[in-house]
Amino acid sequence: MSVTNQRALEWSYLGRLDFSRAMALQEHRRERLRSGEANEALILLEHPHVYTLGRNASRSDILANPDWLRARGVEVVECDRGGQVTYHGPGQLVGYPILDLSPDRRDLRRYVRDLQEVLVRVLAEIGLSAESRSQSPEIGVWVKGRKIASLGVHVSRWITTHGFALNVSPDLSYFTSIVPCGLQGVEMTSVNQLTGAEWPLGELADLCARCLAEVFQRRPVAVGPDGWPG
Repeated sequence: MSVTNQRALEWSYLGRLDFSRAMALQEHRRERLRSGEANEALILLEHPHVYTLGRNASRSDILANPDWLRARGVEVVECDRGGQVTYHGPGQLVGYPILDLSPDRRDLRRYVRDLQEVLVRVLAEIGLSAESRSQSPEIGVWVKGRKIASLGVHVSRWITTHGFALNVSPDLSYFTSIVPCGLQGVEMTSVNQLTGAEWPLGELADLCARCLAEVFQRRPVAVGPDGWPG
């Protein structure tokens, strides 16, 4: 497919944004995409400390007590993505693709594999060899047996929300207060831990946008942060 025939993918890195605000942006864009008023989009950002519970989550997978959560300002939020409990926080690059999988990509398993491929390519660009795992509960991206990225998606009438979280430089200790994605004893890692270098989230956001556009055969269009909602 020539570039001129590819769908436009508008993307932006928004910095730090509350989880509830990010959900509102996704839902607004999804409805505008569905009505034909907007292009597909990729929202990239980081969140303040939050544990999110997917549709298959159990509260018992949050090991921390309420006092610990309050002292650290950690929010607990239920949401409609697939999967179980995960952590989002400063230093983690979160990507929310709002894509229309019709007519040629109406396959949820393929969509998850494609998101994993995006992250594998991003990591390869910075010198890390990663593998994707597609069997639950190990769905995600791994480097040397440690998990570096998690996925949790929602699809409504073949339009996507939620997405992926790439550990760039988060405080990994926050994962020890949950059972992340239902994986007992899983070891988490990060880009900075593996490379020994500091990677700005905005720089990796640019890589994510480019790699996602390649995998999904879209034409990336950078928009300013003031372009949202839209």
